Order: sequence, then structure tokens, then C-alpha cells
Amino acid sequence: MNNLQLKEELYNQCKEFVNNKLATIENTIRSNQEGLASETKSSAGDKHETGRAMLQLEMEKAGQQLKAVREMKETLERINITETSEVCKLGSLVKTDKINYFIAISAGQFTIAGDNYYTISSKSPIGKILIGKREKDEVSFNNNTFKIIDLL
Repeated sequence: MNNLQLKEELYNQCKEFVNNKLATIENTIRSNQEGLASETKSSAGDKHETGRAMLQLEMEKAGQQLKAVREMKETLERINITETSEVCKLGSLVKTDKINYFIAISAGQFTIAGDNYYTISSKSPIGKILIGKREKDEVSFNNNTFKIIDLL
């Protein structure tokens, strides 16, 4: 697998991660809306009000999650995987002597062709450290020092 194919696979896995999160949140919102609509006033008025309040809190939480996922989606849309740079930036694949990173969104670890890659946000602590670095730069994070061996 060449470097462009590798970046494309990581990018596609990030897109799938976002689309799955988006579908889950939209289902939660739809379910909560149906729950709110079907809540009927019963003789246990306090129970009814508590149920509606809980559903409303869940809706607010889902709304915040939806906003975060939409921001992730927008971040992915700004990435051009065919673009290369001598400086680490959004969309860079950073291979170090210890760990490999794809600077995109915080989507966790993916294994491709037997190698592990951590997809991280440029706003994450390690992402902030990596942005602007070049090949052969040494980076320290959490009492670990590693060297950038390849930047794609």
C-alpha cells in the first residue's frame, strides 16, 4: 500500500467513524422527540413532568454531541489527502519511531496493513505539539520522547 492509499484509507475510516456517530445521535434525537410527543398527562403528574424533563436533558445532550460531530465532519472536509507538506498540519500522516499519527479528528486507533495509526485532532494535546514540526524533529509528550521519521 503506497502512502496516498494509506492516507486515503485513514481518511475513509475517519469519515465512517463520523457518519456512524452522526447516525447514532440522529436516532437518539428522533427517539427522544417521539418520546416527548407521546408523553401523555397521567394521574401521576410529577412522574410525567420528571419524564419530560429527563427527555429534554437528553435532547440537549444529543444536540451538543451533534454539534461536535458536525465540527468533525467540517474538519474532514478541509483535508486534502493528496497534498503533501514539509511541515506537519491538518491532514498529515506522521510516522515516528514509536507511534504513527494521522492529524484529522479524534477517532481513535485504526490498524491498516498490520500497523497502528492514531487519528488525532490538531486541537488535542499531542496534535498541538506535532503541528508545525518537520521530519527528524524530536517531540516530547507525557514523559516520552520520539522522533518524526516520515511526514506524508
